[in-house]
Amino acid sequence: MSHRVVQWSTGNVGLLSLRSLIGHPEFELVGLHAHSPDKVGKDAGEIAGVSQKTGVIATNDADALIALQPDAVVYTANGEFRAPDALADMVKILSAGINVVGTSLIYLIYPPAADAALVEPLEKACKDGNSTLFVNGIDPGFSGDVLPLAALQISDRVKEIRCQEIADYSTYADPDFTGFSFGFGKPESFTPMIAMPGVLTGSWGGMVQMAAKILGVEIEETREVFERYFADHDFETDMMPIKKGECSAVRFQVQGIVDGKPLIVAEHVNRLGQDEAPDWPKPPHGRRGVHRCIIEGTPHVQIECFSTGENGDHNNGGVHASAMRMINAIPAVCAHAPGIVTTLDLPYTPTRRLA
Repeated sequence: MSHRVVQWSTGNVGLLSLRSLIGHPEFELVGLHAHSPDKVGKDAGEIAGVSQKTGVIATNDADALIALQPDAVVYTANGEFRAPDALADMVKILSAGINVVGTSLIYLIYPPAADAALVEPLEKACKDGNSTLFVNGIDPGFSGDVLPLAALQISDRVKEIRCQEIADYSTYADPDFTGFSFGFGKPESFTPMIAMPGVLTGSWGGMVQMAAKILGVEIEETREVFERYFADHDFETDMMPIKKGECSAVRFQVQGIVDGKPLIVAEHVNRLGQDEAPDWPKPPHGRRGVHRCIIEGTPHVQIECFSTGENGDHNNGGVHASAMRMINAIPAVCAHAPGIVTTLDLPYTPTRRLA
């Protein structure tokens, strides 16, 4: 069965999502939302950079796209910098009876851990429209739910679950977001968004709470740890130039405390260059990034995931993986009862597309 789909946004994730949807045997692309005026009026194939003309013309008319009554919207517009707008978009789409899969508003990866002011209007929209919402990605998302679920199925006794993203971000083309959020390229006097109390928990705490749900334990306390590394020399990266004294690496953790000790940890180590912060954890030799789940216990279990894009880049691969986490879930989400769902609610959602 082919599902009629609208792609909402053409940014980093949206562009790769669009490329996948064009010509996909399981989906029919029927609409495309583009915010930028220079994309409105163009064919989806031209925007995606593929030779195929689709006949789907990009528009910024939300009502026109909703009027198409697709089975699902792939919503990848920025949600973290424009949460009220993203919330309003999703409410409007869901209320119209259209299912939504998205990488925006990552706080919704595990709704019980999210702010009620965000969850309640979306739950009402799902009820009013008899529709379903699923938010996920690669991290937060896959690395903190699918990987632990797999690892725990071959575990016996668990001392700690640690979900890691360790990556060289120097090829990730979003200096505005990483500068403001992570503090890359900023001096020590600058306070990045994720250093503000509660932000890390709001973004990655859902992964921790979901793992606690899987284990059947209650989190007593959530602790945040944030560190920065500052460059000792000037250098250039694809993302941005870095001067001596500017932030070139960050490390942070969200720790779920049980019995006074960290039981579940979501950890990031992100660098602008493989040589920065040399004493912090690194990916395996020859790799520039890894998503990893480690179960300390009996037996010790470690699962590592590497995503590489068509251009050979690990960041491109991670962005593509985020898009596919959503696209591959469309049939299961469309078949699910109304409401906001998580990975724990859905069956396995593999691709069936062959090369």
